[in-house]
Amino acid sequence: MININVALDPQLDGPKDSKVCSLISHVMECEGISHADLSLIFGNDNLLADLKKKFFDLDHYTDVIAFRINDYDENNVEGEIYISLPRAKENAIKYGQSFQKELGRLIIHGSLHLLGYKDDTKKNELEMRNKEDSYLEQVNWKKLYG
Repeated sequence: MININVALDPQLDGPKDSKVCSLISHVMECEGISHADLSLIFGNDNLLADLKKKFFDLDHYTDVIAFRINDYDENNVEGEIYISLPRAKENAIKYGQSFQKELGRLIIHGSLHLLGYKDDTKKNELEMRNKEDSYLEQVNWKKLYG
């Protein structure tokens, strides 16, 4: 069973929990994961910048951070995904796509990181981008807010 807890900064307008959970579950199941305990936290730029500084010693804004809590060689996945909704909105404008599509991409991106995918090289980044594109084609990201 895939369990997903969604938390939202009360000052922000977030997507529908059921749609977000469906998207993450789809990615996990397609990647062969049937057991997961995950948290998805929608926050602001300051929350993610603080996490980036604390855990990566980098001082800048970011759109998504994922933490795998258990070992990657375990069959179940335990982890947390943090997404900055303001950064997602800014990225959507920057990349000329809808906010919902960008948010879907970030949710998928964080999910893939929990599964061990990395974007630390051009090759790995391209592999992740191709996976993101594939999953975006498979799901209805247009309904994340409705």
